[in-house]
Amino acid sequence: MRRLVRRAVVAAAAALAVLTGVTTPAQAAAPASPAVTFTNPIALQRADPHIFKHTDGYYYFTATVPAYDKIVMRRATTLQGLSTAPETTIWTKHASGDMGAHIWAPEIHFIDGKWYVYFAAGASNDIWKIRPYVLESSSANPLTGTWTEKGRISLPLDTFSLDATTFTHNGTRYLSWAQNDPAVGSGTNLYLARMSNPWTISGSPVMISKPEYSWETVGHRVNEGPAVLQKNGKVFMAYSASATDANYCLGLLTANATADLMNPASWAKTSTPVFKSNDRTGQYGPGHNTFTVSEDGKSDILVYHDRDYKDINGDPLNDPNRRTRYQKLYWNADGTPNFGIPVADGATPVRLSSYNYPDKFIRHWEYRAKLEGNVTNLADSQFRIVTGLTGSGTVSLESANFPGYYLRHKNNELWVEKDDGTALFDADASFHQRAGLADSAAGVSYESYNFPGRYIRHFNNLLYTQPVSTTLDQQDATFYKE
Repeated sequence: MRRLVRRAVVAAAAALAVLTGVTTPAQAAAPASPAVTFTNPIALQRADPHIFKHTDGYYYFTATVPAYDKIVMRRATTLQGLSTAPETTIWTKHASGDMGAHIWAPEIHFIDGKWYVYFAAGASNDIWKIRPYVLESSSANPLTGTWTEKGRISLPLDTFSLDATTFTHNGTRYLSWAQNDPAVGSGTNLYLARMSNPWTISGSPVMISKPEYSWETVGHRVNEGPAVLQKNGKVFMAYSASATDANYCLGLLTANATADLMNPASWAKTSTPVFKSNDRTGQYGPGHNTFTVSEDGKSDILVYHDRDYKDINGDPLNDPNRRTRYQKLYWNADGTPNFGIPVADGATPVRLSSYNYPDKFIRHWEYRAKLEGNVTNLADSQFRIVTGLTGSGTVSLESANFPGYYLRHKNNELWVEKDDGTALFDADASFHQRAGLADSAAGVSYESYNFPGRYIRHFNNLLYTQPVSTTLDQQDATFYKE
């Protein structure tokens, strides 16, 4: 009886809304950045990943290997394809002298018609004498081409230095890297310099960041691994902080695109990490990232490494099990990147935006499912679309930040709850994924498994399972994967 009364009340309210036009918005277009999903991890025992998408249709991938003795590379026409692509060793450490130990963090770039690999290396007789070096190849395919050693990047300070990356901004090429300056103190800081060619800096470098917050100084004082992304009138530089165990995390520097990047005052630092370990998803020490784009160019992709366990015996640098992973990078309403959380292994989650309120997403708030815009706690609005708990032919929507919790209906209301293993829960949390009732080409709708004809729809920004009959009903029951 309660269900029937509730159904009548909701139906009457919906009819009133149709008559008054209160909740009838303009029709939405399909999202500019549709969902992309991956299956993590991408590459086992591959740390410090770097990916370059080239105009030849290939993604090129390189990373640090556990033995620290060589540079490997693979390529594929899709990002997921890199997980199974054959790997080639393109360069091996020297038997003696410089570049004879600790081959770290290679990056692959294509500059002025040639390939360049930036990497750090120690000396065979002094493994901690780590400095940045450059390789060059003019071959079309860098996996099969010949590489020339351009040598060490000459820096004013002859101290521990690593993680060189390069980017262009307003027609100027820059190099950014991490380096110790004894005058500043222990650990590494981030530096920036202009370049006269791909292996030579020009002018004097500037320090744009040093470890200052508690989350940057756990175990070691670390700012390293700069990675640049330019968008929305800003230059964003993500970087890694603290020791390379579960305390490893990402911070973010931001400068206006019109600012003088060589002025340290142009760069603002977040006061908290933007990406860190997550106990619920079982991901620890996420860091040393890079950015790339999806195959269609419509989505920004975060590439990083982490471990799937927290406790490490001995020096973390001797633990080989950092893995390369992907997930989509989202953007807040103010144009800043939202990294979210390192998601669980397996299929990456998506967001579901409303057909008729395109700036609003399905999210959970105190476990109640609702529709809301500008969800800065990103993971509250992310769900893994997995095989339905009732079996194939259906899907279930698993919470990204509460693995094992699923979107389920209860008294026709949608909640995020933990799977209790009962047949009733399985049925309530299973849906048939249908073509969007208001947009069959790009949208999706979700029909209840155990109440056929009832669909997930929003009403007054809350989610329910209800029958759909009117045009407004169909719009309210249509979503886009983002």
